[in-house]
Amino acid sequence: MSEGPGTIVVIEDDPNIADLVDMYLRRDGFRVIQATSGEGGLDAITRERPRLVVVDIGLPDRMDGLEVCRTLRSSSDVPIVILTARDSEIDRVLGLELGADDYVTKPFSPRELVARIKAILRRSDQSTRAGPAGPLRVGDVEVDTDRHEVRLGGQVVALTAREFDLLAYLAENEGLVLSRRQLLDGVWGADWVGDDRTVDVHVRQLRKKLGSSLPLSTVWGVGYRLG
Repeated sequence: MSEGPGTIVVIEDDPNIADLVDMYLRRDGFRVIQATSGEGGLDAITRERPRLVVVDIGLPDRMDGLEVCRTLRSSSDVPIVILTARDSEIDRVLGLELGADDYVTKPFSPRELVARIKAILRRSDQSTRAGPAGPLRVGDVEVDTDRHEVRLGGQVVALTAREFDLLAYLAENEGLVLSRRQLLDGVWGADWVGDDRTVDVHVRQLRKKLGSSLPLSTVWGVGYRLG
């Protein structure tokens, strides 16, 4: 096992951007594996088992970044950060719906990207280190923070790391109305910079995966309440 904070796979066909991201990640001690295509990126992920994946949506081959997310989420819950063009809001939303944990728009600050990556990994580490607390049950949904699993009717429901964190945070605050800003601060981190609608996309995914069994209501003009 390599020393340092772990391996990150960067899937980006622009060598200038890939090398810039590589340089900043290595400065923080990460081991970086570059890939220039979707297929090459998936091969690298299978081989290296990274802690996180950075993928550009606009890859030029038949497997673009969205297809990478879709394929990866069918077999892995590794955190994914997507890189998107500033004007492609549809791609950002699609990326989140397909299981990406976060997005960074181009042109971007490499320092911001590294900060986002470290925040995602830090929260993941906190979840792993958390002491036994027992499952949280809301309606028919069981949130097991020890096993990092969500069960419905005894069956495990596959969620992304960010979807799980959002559901766990809502469950921990059952009955309270939480604003989008509170959810962003609690789940994404107070230093997260992005669109509040990211919360809406993840809520929509939770409802899609858990259906009417999840008692998650929208409080118009305020935010969301679980229970």
